[in-house]
Amino acid sequence: MTVSLLQARGIRKSFPGVKALDDVQLHVAKGEVHALLGENGAGKSTLLKILAGAQPADAGTIEFDGALLCPTDSPMQRQQKGIVTIYQEFNLLPGLTVAENMYIGREPLRHGLIDWSKLYADAERVIQDLKIDLDPRAEVRSLSVARQQMVEIAKAMTFQAKLIIMDEPTAALSGREVEQLLDIVRNLRSRAIAIIYVSHKLNEVKTICDRYSVFRDGQYVCTGSVADVAVRDLVRQMVGRDVVGIKRRSPDHIGEVVLMVEGVTRLKAVSGTSPTPLVDMSVQVRAGEIVGFAGLVGAGRTEMARVIFGADPCDSGTVRLMNHQLTLRSPRDGIDAGIVLVPEDRKQQGCFLMHSIRQNMTLPSLSRLSKMRWFIDEAAETRMIEEYRRKLSIKMSSDQVTIGTLSGGNQQKVLLARCMALNPKVLIVDEPTRGIDVGAKAEVHQVLFDMAAKGVAVIVISSELAEVMAVSDRIVTFKNGAITGSVLGSEATEEKLMHLMALGAPQPPAPQAVAA
Repeated sequence: MTVSLLQARGIRKSFPGVKALDDVQLHVAKGEVHALLGENGAGKSTLLKILAGAQPADAGTIEFDGALLCPTDSPMQRQQKGIVTIYQEFNLLPGLTVAENMYIGREPLRHGLIDWSKLYADAERVIQDLKIDLDPRAEVRSLSVARQQMVEIAKAMTFQAKLIIMDEPTAALSGREVEQLLDIVRNLRSRAIAIIYVSHKLNEVKTICDRYSVFRDGQYVCTGSVADVAVRDLVRQMVGRDVVGIKRRSPDHIGEVVLMVEGVTRLKAVSGTSPTPLVDMSVQVRAGEIVGFAGLVGAGRTEMARVIFGADPCDSGTVRLMNHQLTLRSPRDGIDAGIVLVPEDRKQQGCFLMHSIRQNMTLPSLSRLSKMRWFIDEAAETRMIEEYRRKLSIKMSSDQVTIGTLSGGNQQKVLLARCMALNPKVLIVDEPTRGIDVGAKAEVHQVLFDMAAKGVAVIVISSELAEVMAVSDRIVTFKNGAITGSVLGSEATEEKLMHLMALGAPQPPAPQAVAA
């Protein structure tokens, strides 16, 4: 018989003009991995913030481990009671060590000073108990995303966590790293620690979760056993309709070469970016063609895209657009030439989170929306926003709403609208559906197909091989900053792509070849 750990009943939460949660419930048992599912905007994140103490509920009760929680608890008080949340954007200080991050604000003291020996010994004990490979003295900034995720889990265990909330824990992880994380989740479950697992990757839900609850439009829909439900039924419960996965049809016509990249090489790291070197990389994309970039984390896909866009320099090589060589010193040069990029990290690199949807969508197009040179034609601006709101089914109560309050899927659609409004010749989308639900994913894919049908050359970068194969006419594979192969989308298989991504690359130059 399962023992109840968390019972949330009648939870309501409203924001100006929006009813985020309407009488929802959630029940989680001890030692259970419970999937919380729903489209972007379904209310999942709002409930997580209420459980974590980051926001108060307007109504409802939460019982945890046999006691009612105080609605005014702070996040620290909830952590001390055993509820720890690991958000998609990590809450770590990169300049501190693993151990310092695990115990920040709660360091062991000796004679009023931090007892460093005990700090590192305690951290080492927790890390070994979790059976994870971490050096407690390593700086967090030196760790991969997967290892930073492990630091967050180790940090949770220092609070004697009884319930760990994981929000999109594998969104930025590669296949091997996902398996490592799932092993840690199994370890936690074996120790009777409950986990609320929020993910749009339903194959992971089927693999690791025991039960699931579905929210839709801020309302509770159902709860059930994961073992008793098919993925297609989960999708139907989440979106309220059948969602058919779209696969790229063979285009009627692919035009002339629009983008030609030749011999791009960069052996020096660029400040603020991954140090992956780029070695003699060349690629072509034609009008109306969708080319997928596939590779493991750190393979150089994003670095290549940033060079093409003008965000990063290269040591040598050329970028030609419509057979004209470009001089790319900044993203402004790329945009002026007709190249646009939807970045991998929409929150850090794409959205101005404290500004309105209107400002985020139209900012690069203001010169085209001006009248008498100095003034913005607000009527034309409004028409543009409304056009893309309808085209992309963007859910918003008003274009004056702060974009940071939108779901991840709607933020992504605003960024796509921003790029579409520029009428680009080349569209680069880096992880276009990361962290968004299955319904929004199909809509984003359709946008890419529509752009290609208009003759735009499209580059899609994705860590999900199924997505790359579904949308691409041709797939280029990367490893260690080198291009290892090219496969037609109609002939691609996961086995063939994985072979090229893992085994097909030439070795990069030795470190001593790096220029000063």
